[in-house]
Amino acid sequence: MEWSNWSGLEQARPSRVVRPADAAAIAAEVERARQRRSTVKMVGTGHSFTAIAAPEETMLVPSAMAGIVAVDRAALTVTALAGTRLQDLNEGLERLGLSLHNMGDIAEQTIAGAVSTGTHGTGGLAGGLAAQLAGLELVTGTGEVLRATAEENPEVLELARVGLGALGVLTTLTFRVEPLFLLEAREEPMAWDAALATYDEMTASSHHVDLYWFPHTDRTLVKRNDRLAADVSEAEPLPRWRSWLDDDFLSNSVFGVLSAAANRAPGVIPRMNQVSARALGARTYSDVAHRVFTSPRHVVFREMEYAVPREVGLEVLRECRRVIDASDVTVSFPVEVRSTPADDVPLSTASGRDSCYLAFHTHRDADHRRYFALVEPVLRAAGGRPHWGKVHTMAAADLAAVYPRFGDFLALRERLDPDRVFANTYLRRVLGD
Repeated sequence: MEWSNWSGLEQARPSRVVRPADAAAIAAEVERARQRRSTVKMVGTGHSFTAIAAPEETMLVPSAMAGIVAVDRAALTVTALAGTRLQDLNEGLERLGLSLHNMGDIAEQTIAGAVSTGTHGTGGLAGGLAAQLAGLELVTGTGEVLRATAEENPEVLELARVGLGALGVLTTLTFRVEPLFLLEAREEPMAWDAALATYDEMTASSHHVDLYWFPHTDRTLVKRNDRLAADVSEAEPLPRWRSWLDDDFLSNSVFGVLSAAANRAPGVIPRMNQVSARALGARTYSDVAHRVFTSPRHVVFREMEYAVPREVGLEVLRECRRVIDASDVTVSFPVEVRSTPADDVPLSTASGRDSCYLAFHTHRDADHRRYFALVEPVLRAAGGRPHWGKVHTMAAADLAAVYPRFGDFLALRERLDPDRVFANTYLRRVLGD
């Protein structure tokens, strides 16, 4: 069986495929691999652009480990099995009248994969999924089933919230949740100068802000999401025809055709971006949180994203634009800009500092290498930390320089996986042997 990630950028041929139903079955596979001096890797839906989940020998598929298994309304926590997709978690929480505080803009990932790679949204009081964790259970590299909460193995919870799949196989995750709430979304096109001049004001006055810049133009799209005090029954979502037209047809079908065609004639891309940016119209709607935060993504792309200190974020964006404009590289996908508050997760990209995220995309069939190589030095020079699940070139020595607690993580890895049962090529690069 061949494994491939969603973007098609990474492939692997594991020698063995197992679909465990519980932690005991995973522990047995870990012990088997340990005895044979081989490796085990649990895969999700492949939405990481790196080979972080690529299995080398035994591949564990968590299809039998999905669903919500516990709800504590007094503590406002929900526990789900690690193979649960975010989309299914969100829908299950909605039926319970509950919601995550914040999330990214896609929901196809498993919760274990999304948490382990540091998936984040924008704004809010907790930007990333990992910062919303209250507990977890994992199978370590010695076959131990270990529970971690603030009271039980707290040092494991602290570090394993973004664990990269290097500390163990996650089996359950417990999230802090809150009552289901409405978000009002306001989307509007804005000129480059106006967007950057008012970005700080917008992020201060709105709960969640997402900015998209169309390369080779002076145009942006700004999305502001704000909590409403209204009951969820008072939601005013987009009419079905408008949602289909904007989000399914134009943003996916038409955009997919145009960007694929532009790969064969890259000279048309600047003009295409001008037309696309000017075709955007303002719209306002409201809905339960997860339907506003997340959007369908049918066009397959490749992505690099770095978190830089929030105070220099816009200057770094300007410098990235400068090097793009000075080059002959043509880019058909918008550059996405988001901001999050600092968190206390040691390997979170927002660990210890307010952060600005700059994300660069290309169509699956375009050559992403020249583009990413053009802007990555700018991001690294600013003290940038790469998203663990997105394309980057940093190695262990580079990462140790931007993560103050990198050594603590390596020490816990040595304790929980001394035989490197969970290692693969990607983890050897970013963590060392």
